[in-house]
Amino acid sequence: MATELKGLTKRSENYSQWYNELVVKADLAEQAPVRGCMVIKPYGYAIWEKMHEVLDRKFKETGHQNAYFPLLIPKSYLSREAEHVEGFAKECAVVTHYRLKNAEDGSGVIVDPAAKLEEELIIRPTSETIIWSTYKNWIKSYRDLPILCNQWANVMRWEMRPRLFLRTAEFLWQEGHTAHATREEAEAEAKKMQTVYADFAEKWMALPVIKGVKSETERFAGALDTYTIESMTQDGKALQCGTSHFLGQNFAKAFDVQFVDKDNKLDYVWATSWGVSTRLMGALIMAHSDDNGLVLPPKLAPIQVVIVPIYKSDEDLAAINERVAGIVENLQAKGISVKYDNAENKRPGFKFADYEIKGVPVRIVLGMRDLQNGTLEVMRRDTLEKETLPLEGIEDRVVNLLDEIQENIYQKALAYRNERMVEVDTYDDFKTQIENGRFVLAHWDGTAETEAKIKEETKATIRCLPLGMEEVPGKCVYTGKPSARRVLFARSY
Repeated sequence: MATELKGLTKRSENYSQWYNELVVKADLAEQAPVRGCMVIKPYGYAIWEKMHEVLDRKFKETGHQNAYFPLLIPKSYLSREAEHVEGFAKECAVVTHYRLKNAEDGSGVIVDPAAKLEEELIIRPTSETIIWSTYKNWIKSYRDLPILCNQWANVMRWEMRPRLFLRTAEFLWQEGHTAHATREEAEAEAKKMQTVYADFAEKWMALPVIKGVKSETERFAGALDTYTIESMTQDGKALQCGTSHFLGQNFAKAFDVQFVDKDNKLDYVWATSWGVSTRLMGALIMAHSDDNGLVLPPKLAPIQVVIVPIYKSDEDLAAINERVAGIVENLQAKGISVKYDNAENKRPGFKFADYEIKGVPVRIVLGMRDLQNGTLEVMRRDTLEKETLPLEGIEDRVVNLLDEIQENIYQKALAYRNERMVEVDTYDDFKTQIENGRFVLAHWDGTAETEAKIKEETKATIRCLPLGMEEVPGKCVYTGKPSARRVLFARSY
């Protein structure tokens, strides 16, 4: 390990501390002055921008359009859907006044008591209520359907145990909200968006995920079904990476959103909502990174290739600059993001350590001897392997190498997860495997009571009822009662 990185705690010693340190040392984010909030720094935001870019394109390819809805929601709106408000009531930040004034004693500004709002406003924890109050104005007939809207926004959910990217009071996300004429259309939409998320996670994030349906206890407040994608972190915990909700007609009924169907009859609209957030950044870090720092899949890396010159004189640097210019131009022409770091105020060793901890997939080092020999040194971040390659044709080799790294990172994460996913049939085995940080497939009798007891005794929750798994009947691991299928249990973030 480079000397500059000795301060990074090892994963095996304290995984949680390793994660917290890495987010800061890799220049991704830092704590904000406001408790529970974070500052996403330029390098971290560049990764989020790449996620945003890919997902936004996928949404538009599936027929969705971006819109924007208000940050502030009248409190009465949250009261219209009882299950929804109960699910979010403890997390809401409330605006009660609209003005400040100077204190008479000169101590600073205070809330003006005369500026109390007639109705308090909630900083959006999610936007179903404000959007469905809007859809009422947009929808009159089946000809107005479907509505396929998405918004990129920030939300606030008061978080008591914050952790950068994983749980913060304010976070960035996208939330899709769609309206449909039939139940079948809405259910198909919810399932389709789950597939979009899974495809993004696996092909861009190199993150293997399990697609499934949430139990009634775990699903989104106000939904009839919640479809989820679940990933495994390197300490064996589950991380919910994205959810898509079939909302039925609950919000349409709460906001009286009706339409005249093809038979000239009134019916309530069918709804979905779906979203992913900056929590994906946490998933990315926890799935791939190592004791040397970040390991980024090339498709999401802000800098895919960094080139560092080694030189002793200005003449040496000028010669290297001239040769590197062509390499940079050729790589950029192939759509690869390249940084040539010939800054003179940092030693090469510092640069190596910096780009290593930031997870830049490929590092190229070029010195005068390399230039004379027509070679250069290439290091891949995922394995830290170095090789000396010919200068001629290096661009094509780098393109292939980036593809190799992307696939290797995915396969490594997939093998790790599969090795740690087990089937159990006894409660003693269940508890042992959960304690050892495993994903456990076990039979469950389908009751919320059993689910709650298992959670209380083991801190494991039902992550999902996995899709695509053969539904073989058995006996509940806890009660011994009949069970229709195995479900996925794990401890989670």
